[in-house]
Amino acid sequence: GAQSQALPLPPTDQMGGRGMAGMGGHGMMPGMGMQPQIVLLREGTDTSQGKPQLISNINACQAVVDVVRTTLGPRGMDKLIHDENGTVTISNDGATLMKKLQVVHPAANTLVQISMSQDAEVGDGTTSVVLLAGEFLREAKPYIEEGVHPQVIIKAYRQAVALATAKIDSLAVNLEQSGGEVRAMLEKSAATSLSSKLVSGHKQFFAKMVVDAVLSLDQAQGLDMLGTKKVVGGSLQDSMLVEGVAFKKTFSYAGFEQMTKHFKAPKIVLLNVELELKAERDNAEVRVSDVTAYQAVVDAEWDIIYDKLAKIVASGANIVLSKLAIGDLATQYFADRGLFCAGRVEDGDLKRVAKATGAAVQTSCNDLSPGVLGACGEFEERQVGGERFNFFSGCDKASTCTFILRGGAEQFIAEAERSLHDAIMNTRRLLRHPSVIAGGGAIEMELSAYLRDESRKIYGKLQLLIGAYAKALEVIPRQVASNSGMDPTDVLNKLRMKHARGGKWFGVDVIENGVCDTFEAFVWEATVMKRNALLAATEAACLILSVDETVRNPASEKPDAGGMPGGKGMMGKGRGGGRFGRGRGRGRSGHRRAPCPSCPCRPACRRRRASQKPGCAPSRRRRG
Repeated sequence: GAQSQALPLPPTDQMGGRGMAGMGGHGMMPGMGMQPQIVLLREGTDTSQGKPQLISNINACQAVVDVVRTTLGPRGMDKLIHDENGTVTISNDGATLMKKLQVVHPAANTLVQISMSQDAEVGDGTTSVVLLAGEFLREAKPYIEEGVHPQVIIKAYRQAVALATAKIDSLAVNLEQSGGEVRAMLEKSAATSLSSKLVSGHKQFFAKMVVDAVLSLDQAQGLDMLGTKKVVGGSLQDSMLVEGVAFKKTFSYAGFEQMTKHFKAPKIVLLNVELELKAERDNAEVRVSDVTAYQAVVDAEWDIIYDKLAKIVASGANIVLSKLAIGDLATQYFADRGLFCAGRVEDGDLKRVAKATGAAVQTSCNDLSPGVLGACGEFEERQVGGERFNFFSGCDKASTCTFILRGGAEQFIAEAERSLHDAIMNTRRLLRHPSVIAGGGAIEMELSAYLRDESRKIYGKLQLLIGAYAKALEVIPRQVASNSGMDPTDVLNKLRMKHARGGKWFGVDVIENGVCDTFEAFVWEATVMKRNALLAATEAACLILSVDETVRNPASEKPDAGGMPGGKGMMGKGRGGGRFGRGRGRGRSGHRRAPCPSCPCRPACRRRRASQKPGCAPSRRRRG
């Protein structure tokens, strides 16, 4: 008998566009119409929406939080980050770690942004704000899975943060009303900020330096008046604070050692002028007819630079600083006349010297009047470790200071600089808003207990959600205890008991491995830091909860090149490129065709002829 065999239909693109549409509808069920396909987004666009997308965003944020979780507290661990440039960074600063991680997930990148904003606004609490945001999302996750609408959770969180910030304001202790010395209060707050850093073993030493630096600056001045120089070698105890401007000795020419290195009440001139004989620029050409004309050109160059040097000396300046180079001729000229000069001074150092001494940077050596000169109490060049530094002290025009940090390794000094930056920012903010609260997780436990009590007065779902917010606040003392090697459950039970009995300032004691009154132990934090951390973490959590769809646009596709397989139709160059057609023309695109499979022709030429069969190309004839 005859056997039947089902042949698969070729796909649409192999049938020349016929497929189902070319069958006239015979392959469809009767009464079934062809529905047109609606194309809304570009092909390849990735769209994810609904509850799974929200859960995915929360999980991505949890992965970021887990990276910085162990860095919290005085016993927090450090992270070593090795980037693609070979740079090694050792730090436990939250903002530094988040920036170095290079997070690419769009939702998790929100945590990086709030960490950076906390660092810019307050300077401290960058790890806490990331942990709080991650814990708020963790507590909201089961309610999302059970079908609670995200807007209900957002409403509850915003109501909870309003209650929490109002409670913080009522608990804050104003330093001006406490009757103590403001300087002592600032030192204790700075020591608390430094206790979780790599320099925690020398926190009392650096706390005094930080407070001295902050008090020497005016509140209206920015941190650009506070310089930091790093010198490898020695120990941290060899670090110093210079009340003035200090920078490393610049590149010098012969004659530098003959200069005077110490002045009392000197006059300072700042230049943006090159005091050096240089070859003509831009291939300049001077045509001369005899030797005397050439000598006149050379003499003119020397006269110009000697005129500049004479005007600088006549201005009465003792110290000459220039952003551009000062050559060997000018160096020896100034040394013979008892002046000090330094060329190629960094732009930041030159600006700080200008602000501190009252000098104005000049772009010309003409009209160097006494009004453009600066002054300081004393100038001295002395040795610091293996480097020589120039010190400008006694600057009356503006308050400025410079940290000179010492240490055994560059990574260690860099981390010390970041630690001092956090302490300086925290102290400056505390000086502007002089109110503190207890640290060590005490304020979080008090807020958690307060929100639990307040949630019982609220009817409906908000009661559970505000309770979840209160539970999330306990992540700070729990993580501090865990990083210190204690049992978090035992510590939290003790803290809950203390706060239920009215001990509002009880927090984690990392020294004795227990709980203690952290306010009495001088573990203080600025109120503005905790307020900003709670507000930023809550806003970040609400932002992530409000996103229910992510649309990822594809990368721009390359345009189709001439219809050749693999996009090789545009490769014609010179004598003819590509696999087919090695003609002597210029390789015009779009004319190369593969030989017909039924034709014995050799490789195709550039154009088809009408006399040939369709799809067939003539062979190429050799000359000669």
